[in-house]
Amino acid sequence: MRIAELSGQRVAVWGFGREGRAAIGALRRRLPGQPLALYCHAAEVDAARAFDPALTVHGSEPNAVTLAAYDVVVKSPGISAYKPAILTAQAQGTRFTSGTALWFGEHPQARVAAVTGTKGKSTTTALLAHLARALGVRTALAGNIGMPLLELLDGEAALWAVELSSFQTGEAGPLELGVITSLYEEHLDWHGSRERYVADKLRLADAARTLLVNGLQPELLELTAGHPARRIFGGPDGWHVRDGFIRRGEAEVMAVTALSAPGAHNALNACAALAALELMGHDAAAAAPALASFRPLPHRLQPLGERDGLHWINDSISTTPQATLAALDSLPGREVTVIVGGHDRGLDWSDFVRAVAVRSSLRVVAQGANGPRIAMALRKAAPELPLGETDGLDEAVAMARTVTPEGGVVLLSPGAPSFDQFRDYADRGRHFAELAGFDGGAIAGIDGLGIA
Repeated sequence: MRIAELSGQRVAVWGFGREGRAAIGALRRRLPGQPLALYCHAAEVDAARAFDPALTVHGSEPNAVTLAAYDVVVKSPGISAYKPAILTAQAQGTRFTSGTALWFGEHPQARVAAVTGTKGKSTTTALLAHLARALGVRTALAGNIGMPLLELLDGEAALWAVELSSFQTGEAGPLELGVITSLYEEHLDWHGSRERYVADKLRLADAARTLLVNGLQPELLELTAGHPARRIFGGPDGWHVRDGFIRRGEAEVMAVTALSAPGAHNALNACAALAALELMGHDAAAAAPALASFRPLPHRLQPLGERDGLHWINDSISTTPQATLAALDSLPGREVTVIVGGHDRGLDWSDFVRAVAVRSSLRVVAQGANGPRIAMALRKAAPELPLGETDGLDEAVAMARTVTPEGGVVLLSPGAPSFDQFRDYADRGRHFAELAGFDGGAIAGIDGLGIA
């Protein structure tokens, strides 16, 4: 859908987060006289009216009848496309679009590499942009990573490195390259089921002329086998990790220890970025040394430093049990206390329980809404595992500080969303840093957003 198609239509914007504000700004630039309604939280009404006095602002969630009164609704990504009110309004003729879809409609010729995945998508997208810029390629870094595409509506770049969440993959227009870093169970509350989550993630494949996928995931390989131009990273013929090196086929390109982002999973993310850069027509081997200067993203295995004789690591972005296991795998041979738990989405923790049951030098503190469920499973499977249970993060950090031996690591890697206690994972990560004795405001910020 092009923005011009909204002219003269009854249009509403639903959501006043950064995506919603970007949509309002873009519509005002292209259609300055277009009447617009906004639906937002009651607490946001005053800010919305100050942002754009011409808006008709409603401080409530629209129902099916309300939505059916509009020709087009520009919806923010966090609002599930499967809400009954949306499905009912669609059946009555209301069209729903998004900032992502509008940007693609305005940029059909842009050279886009879009990255999705349950885990690794943000780091892979940022790595791709960093590597491309190291070669002197004018590159945009945007999307779900922290800058809505519509904020760059009038920008020009030779390469667009775009992160798409599972909420956005179906909104992408035709694109040059799609990358799927991993596929696990997540966001079941938005999608409604694991099957729908997987199907929505894989909608990126439908939009991508070339598809790059993780060759170490059999299910992902099976599900994407029918794509006519599928390529693989992680396998021995392409970019992969073996014997401590990132390799292109048999050639050793870079030692894993030279990477700035720790962990085997980040080495695999680097392979995904290098393979994507190569598929976009650039010299990935020449760019590879720039991996050493990449600044790891905040809240993703982010070393905070040492306090009280302990090392503190913020992995608040971890919202699945698999991500927590990957974080633990990045700390071999260390004494670790891991803080797990948060908003309960009903995910299966059995793989996590089996894996940690046989680990040594590990303590677990379970907290948050699903903490009791995790703790119960751990007590049953691993009664000898040192385990604590608290109501919230404050108490969990205090317990971890007490039980972790000097020189050990306190790792926040919750394996669950933050909504039971915090606004988002970043809010949780900042609070963890402050509880540990660091400046929470100093740990935020993603380098390189925008066009450079």
